[in-house]
Amino acid sequence: MPKGKIRIRLKSYDHRLIDETCQKLIDTATKTGASFVGPVPLPTKKEVYVVTRATFVDKDSREHFGLKIHKRLLDIVNPTNQTIDSLMHLDLPAGVNVEVKMG
Repeated sequence: MPKGKIRIRLKSYDHRLIDETCQKLIDTATKTGASFVGPVPLPTKKEVYVVTRATFVDKDSREHFGLKIHKRLLDIVNPTNQTIDSLMHLDLPAGVNVEVKMG
């Protein structure tokens, strides 16, 4: 039986998609008998890109485009072998970046 915890970091552009993925991970952990902490919402990173509309004369006319990267942190405490197996075979939606650390 593994000791310690599994730390999962999730990143996505869509907050609904990341919340749905967190719920799938929580359901899987509770079915297999492991406890969890989270999901903890981490600060949202905002990237703004400024593009000029015209090429030469109208430099003051600009468009702003933005991206928001939503992040969540989930800890699975006291995982069992069944928890690890079920997490490995879990189908997660595309568009969510998942980083897993065992510790």
